[in-house]
Amino acid sequence: MTPTTTGAASREAQKDTSQVRQKTMIARHFDRLAAAPETGEKNCYTFVPGNLTELLLAFDMLPVLPEINALQSGMRGKSAEYISIAEKLGHSEDVCTYVKSDIGMLKSGNIGPTGQRLPNPDLLLLSYTGCFTFVKWFELLREEYHCPVAMLHVPYQADGKITDAMRQYVVDQLRGTIIPMLEKISGKPYDEDRLKACLELSARAEDDLVFVLQSAKHRPSPIDAYFGAVYYVGPIFSSFRGTSEAVDYYRELRSEIDERMRLGKGPVTPDGDMPAERYRIVVEGPPNWTSFRQFWKMFSDEGAVSVASTYTKVGGVYDMGFRHDPARPLETMAEYCLGCYTNLSLPARIDLLTRYVSEYHADGFLINSVKSCNSFSAGQLHILREVEARSGRPGGFIESDLVDPRYFSAANIKNRLESYFQMLEQKRAGRVS
Repeated sequence: MTPTTTGAASREAQKDTSQVRQKTMIARHFDRLAAAPETGEKNCYTFVPGNLTELLLAFDMLPVLPEINALQSGMRGKSAEYISIAEKLGHSEDVCTYVKSDIGMLKSGNIGPTGQRLPNPDLLLLSYTGCFTFVKWFELLREEYHCPVAMLHVPYQADGKITDAMRQYVVDQLRGTIIPMLEKISGKPYDEDRLKACLELSARAEDDLVFVLQSAKHRPSPIDAYFGAVYYVGPIFSSFRGTSEAVDYYRELRSEIDERMRLGKGPVTPDGDMPAERYRIVVEGPPNWTSFRQFWKMFSDEGAVSVASTYTKVGGVYDMGFRHDPARPLETMAEYCLGCYTNLSLPARIDLLTRYVSEYHADGFLINSVKSCNSFSAGQLHILREVEARSGRPGGFIESDLVDPRYFSAANIKNRLESYFQMLEQKRAGRVS
């Protein structure tokens, strides 16, 4: 769930080396997708949380992620038109705007983020990880594409832990349903040694990503773990986990961030290096994509740096210790699906946020409540109260949307943020008890 840097707003922004590299990587992937009808490569539409990228690669299938296409439509200024098309077809204003943007894009020729047509899916692979919308989304796509659908049902972590029964339930589905379907669609047999090789590459990339994310414990933080990090997680959350390209990218990114720490630099912002770190915050909830650069600047102009965020964990909570284990290929893939942020209970999310506030020495935490994303917005006011009580740090609350520009009020958000940062300043000065 991450942008490339293809939108008009993004072209104005300053970019570090890793952002440029990931843009090139993802553009090449879309080139392969555009050429798939001629090359004969098979593709699979799937989702970011709980995606089975390594397994798809073991069958030489190309992943397509509708969430990423939708957010890219927002960054390219296309989502308003696409949403309007979907609503004219009868989709409610309250439906997830990712879904409506995707449906509108499909009805407009299915032109992807690089301006090339995406191929029709050979398979819709739904790995349910805490978002009921995914199920309805793929039902709609099945009606449009008339293609096979495979569902991997992932149990919800209601008690905050993965049990043996939950793990085995997912493994049995992988072995008995998902793998046979992939064999049928790809025309290739399951090769567990190849899957293990992909998982070994995943673990290496994950090690370096965790180094990058945890570098935000440093003062000043060399990264922004909300806005900047959506670029950093791009390759591993999309189509490159389990590849040597991902290993090379994260090795280079780690070196880049290590050098920023050595030089005492803060994060790269849309206007270049941040001159001074004034506020350290933890952020809950997805960003707004239609005004991404403007949204980011509301923070960076105030010297506010996100040192941790939950949105950058939707594709894996690696900083809590998980790594893909090639010695246990199907079991480790099951654990990955079970452990994604959107599959965590409210108590587990509260624990994670409270831990972030403490470990990253944050001045406060902020919730961006997204109107149409129930998997994030449900329970956020409860999260706000609980994290404030446990951490002793003040919380803030703003509202926007994923890709519907009608629900991004720049003046309202800016006023709320300015008031919040002023409160943090007063707390710091001891003028507020």
